[in-house]
Amino acid sequence: MRKFLWKLLAGTKGGLNRARIIDELKNRPYNANQLAERLSLNYKTIKYHIEVLEKNSIVTSTGKGYGALYFLSDKMEKNFDIFLEIWDEFRVSSSSNVYYLANNVPVEAAHH
Repeated sequence: MRKFLWKLLAGTKGGLNRARIIDELKNRPYNANQLAERLSLNYKTIKYHIEVLEKNSIVTSTGKGYGALYFLSDKMEKNFDIFLEIWDEFRVSSSSNVYYLANNVPVEAAHH
C-alpha cells in the first residue's frame, strides 16, 4: 500500500490535489462541489481526481451525479496512517509549489 500511495500521490502531477482530497474526506463526506469550494479548486479538477481515486479504490461514492457524496474506502481508512506519513513528507517537499485561488487569483499557500 505504501508504494501504491507514493505512486498515486507523489508520482504524478495531480498527486498533491488527490492528497488534499483524501485529507478532507477523512473528516467527513463531501460532494464534488463542496470539495471544490473547500479546496479552492475547479469543479472539473475535483471530478477528475475523484475518478482517479475511485478507480484506485481509495474513494467510494453514494451514487452518481451532482449530489453524490464521496467517502474514503475501507481500504483507505485502514491504511490512513501510511497516507499521513506520505502526506507529511510530500507536503513539506511540495509546499513551495502549492497555490490556492483567492478571488480567481493564484495565491501561494502558507505552509501549515
